[in-house]
Amino acid sequence: MNTLLSIEKRNAVLLKMAVLLQKERQAIIAINKLDLEAYKGDDISMFDRLKVDDSKVDEMIKAVTHLAFQEDPVGIERFSFKHDNGMQVYNKTASFGAVLIIYESRPDVTVEAAGIAFKSGNKILLKGGKESLRSNLKIVELWHQALKEDDASTDWVEYLQFNRTETQAFLEKPTQKVDLIVPRGGERLIAFVNEHATCPVIISGRGNNFVYVHEAANLDIAVDVIMNGKSKISACNAVDKVLIDENLPNKEAFVKSLISKLKDFKIEVFGDKTISKDNGLEVITSDDIWYEEFLDYKILIGEIGSNQEAIAMINKYSGGHSSVIVTTNEAEAKMFMENVDTAAVYHNASTRFTDGGQLGLGGELAISTDKLHQRGPIGLQHLVTNKWYVHGNGQTR
Repeated sequence: MNTLLSIEKRNAVLLKMAVLLQKERQAIIAINKLDLEAYKGDDISMFDRLKVDDSKVDEMIKAVTHLAFQEDPVGIERFSFKHDNGMQVYNKTASFGAVLIIYESRPDVTVEAAGIAFKSGNKILLKGGKESLRSNLKIVELWHQALKEDDASTDWVEYLQFNRTETQAFLEKPTQKVDLIVPRGGERLIAFVNEHATCPVIISGRGNNFVYVHEAANLDIAVDVIMNGKSKISACNAVDKVLIDENLPNKEAFVKSLISKLKDFKIEVFGDKTISKDNGLEVITSDDIWYEEFLDYKILIGEIGSNQEAIAMINKYSGGHSSVIVTTNEAEAKMFMENVDTAAVYHNASTRFTDGGQLGLGGELAISTDKLHQRGPIGLQHLVTNKWYVHGNGQTR
């Protein structure tokens, strides 16, 4: 087991990593080109996440630098109690120990997620996808260099070059200690990890996010929120479903104008029976499509009778990630936000803000749709457990 590094040492490693990323920028981009050329799949969102360009490297540098200046999440006092017998009791945050991060196609995770886990005092085990192997190995090499230059063991960051069978075997019978697993990727990956893991897993679930345009909606806001929600199709915070209140004034004109804007952006629009009949859209053949996370240039629009019905619909079909109500009525917004069961709920704003950096956490390890141990973006301060410190002078019970 690695002894917890001092906060000074952890911060020094992070800042050294920022320097190395800058220095090796061109090499990283060149190596990533080889991964991109070797990628033979047809998943556009996978390809989008695999790519490393100058702005991606800038984000990596910004992430580790920002982490270096955040407060130490380990050892923070959560509770204290003086026992009648004179014992002093504290409850403080503590690192998990070893965190395994399993992810697909995103070399930036090798920097950001590892950085968050490392800053919170954890050993990192990285299991990336084969499509980004070259990029990931290059970045891990930089982690090792940063650790060595600050006299820290390279054991703190380890890359597991496993195929699917080896990964399954490791999950079922780990050959080293693993305290927490964070899978970052599509539903198949998450289901695979959940099925085989023998230790706690933070489920970063699917998106399938809804926007409900209430009858008292500001229509300009509604259009902006929907269009922005579709601006990055590979993101788990993208919008896939739109519910239009049947009592919306000028409903027909609004829906027509929304559909034409979506089509201008090459987004394929599907409709429920009512919407498709009035707008000549392809009608959905089964309600199962409401469960689907698209990760594609597709959107589904349906009509709904009321706020209550919208809440019920979202709670049935959504991925538990993010949902929006567009309305000028505060009471209706409050009802929606309190009763919709998603990790983030929005009033008149885009789902694209469900992101650790955007919600003030500085960065994120994943976005959890679980309710334990943390819901929504998991930042530095959530990647800790806790521990009881009890000081006595011979007390017995």
